[in-house]
Formats: sequence, C-alpha cells, structure tokens
Amino acid sequence: MGEKRSDKGEKGARGERVFGYARVSTRDQNLARQIDALREFGVSERDIFCDKASGRDFCRPSYQRLVRRLRAGDTLVIKSIDRLGRSYQDIIEEWRCLTKERRARIVVLDMPLLDTREDRGGLTGELIADIVLQLLSYVAQVERDNIRQRQAEGIAAARARGVRFGRPRIERPEAFEHARRAYGARELTAAEAAMMCGVSRATFLRWMRDA
Repeated sequence: MGEKRSDKGEKGARGERVFGYARVSTRDQNLARQIDALREFGVSERDIFCDKASGRDFCRPSYQRLVRRLRAGDTLVIKSIDRLGRSYQDIIEEWRCLTKERRARIVVLDMPLLDTREDRGGLTGELIADIVLQLLSYVAQVERDNIRQRQAEGIAAARARGVRFGRPRIERPEAFEHARRAYGARELTAAEAAMMCGVSRATFLRWMRDA
C-alpha cells in the first residue's frame, strides 16, 4: 500500500493525481472495507495510504507522507469523515489547510455533499462542503455537551440516592486502635503501625487524620 512508497516526487510534468487514505484505530482492526471503497472509486492501489493509529491528531506517518505528496488540483478520497480524524475542530482546520492552502480537493464517499471537486460545482460545491462540515462539527459538539450533561445529571442523581463513587473505603481493622495508641505514644513509626494494620503508610496516616 501507499505507506511503503518512497516520498520522492515524480520528475518532469505532473498531472493531477487521486490519492486515497484509510485509517483504523488499532492494529487488530481491518482496513479492507475502506480500501475496497477507495479502489471502487478509482484510486490506484499505489496511491492508497494507510495508518493503524488513533485519530486524536494528524501526526500519523502515512498521512504525513500523503500530505507531502498532495499538490494543487490533486484529490484526496476518504471513506468517511471520521477516518480523517476524531475531533471535528481539528478536522475543520485540516480541511482548511488542504483545500485553501494546498488547494487540493477532498471527496468523502459516505457523504456526497463533502465533495470539493470543480466538476461538482466549483466554488458553490466547495462552499456547500464547508457548510456541511461546519454543521457536522456543531452537531458533534452539541452531542458531546449533551453526553457530559447526562453524565453529570446521572452522577448527581446517584449521589442523592447515596451511591458512592471512586475506590471503596478500606475498613479499619481491629488492630487499628492499638496501632493508633502506639503511634500516638511514639512506640511505633507510621510505617510500623501501617504494617500492623495491613495497609499502606498513606492509608494509616489518613485514618489518623480522620480519627
């Protein structure tokens, strides 16, 4: 695939090229479905670049090699917008860099409106794609906010019912009272008293503060 290719550009006249990009988050996931879709679109196998990496940022080896090869007028094809990245804010910025600075075209197969090729309406097609991308970003952000709100409401309701979160508190053993008195009388160190109770020094000292 594309990740094995050299970064050296072609010498002489260079026509517009169509590149494909596929990504999965983990090594045990399969790229085949994305690659099949790119081939069906017409992307040559030698121009398909693949990463098995998280979408949290764009520091992925094959993606970076692909971007270095992109020239004005070239087309980048991806199966779905989340293959480009995970954060819509980052995707919007990357989309701007690719389409405005590098003047490349982008086609998202799962969403025909995200297609900036000139034969799909020129500036009008590019404007529609930008609007759709902004709308997707807004919807994704609202959904994230709603999830956080539902989580906060669920936690508040659970706490009101007496549910405790975090690590369960360690019950103090019967030996704690003897260890506490011995520690207070300087007969034992904190480490020795903790060992007597079968807990860490930090836990024993916390028990002392709460006693």
